Amino acid sequence: MDASKLSLKTVLLKNGNELPSIPVSHAFYMKEPYHNLKQLLEMINYSKYGWQICADLKVVSLIMGLQLGYTKYCSFLSLRNSRAIALQCIKRDWPQRASFKPGEMNVEHPPLAEQNRIIIPPLHIKLDLVKNLVKAMDKNEPAFKYLYEKFP
Repeated sequence: MDASKLSLKTVLLKNGNELPSIPVSHAFYMKEPYHNLKQLLEMINYSKYGWQICADLKVVSLIMGLQLGYTKYCSFLSLRNSRAIALQCIKRDWPQRASFKPGEMNVEHPPLAEQNRIIIPPLHIKLDLVKNLVKAMDKNEPAFKYLYEKFP
């Protein structure tokens, strides 16, 4: 599932790339707010088929009913406090997000899909891991200096 400023797209993918991708929907001039995603999922009978959803993190946040923008609890997986900058690389265990009740913990709408049906794209995982690795590195180590020289 992909959303941009001008369109919404959904594609059916088969695990293992054994079969070709099948475009399921493409809505032009339809922006990405919650109610448009809700309408799109209703039109493709998502509740009937219960497919897994792979989308970028912004679309996942919309599907899970989370508030966009400057939020304190921006993750759909945990209650990681995005404003606790001092704890970002120190604290490793954040409480799991147990409920998606509108009005609490930056949830605006009821979720459109179950949390266990969401797949995070591998690229987002890799980028986040590399970002956290670089943050945790000792700035005086040769490895950090090498990266700094290659990517100033």
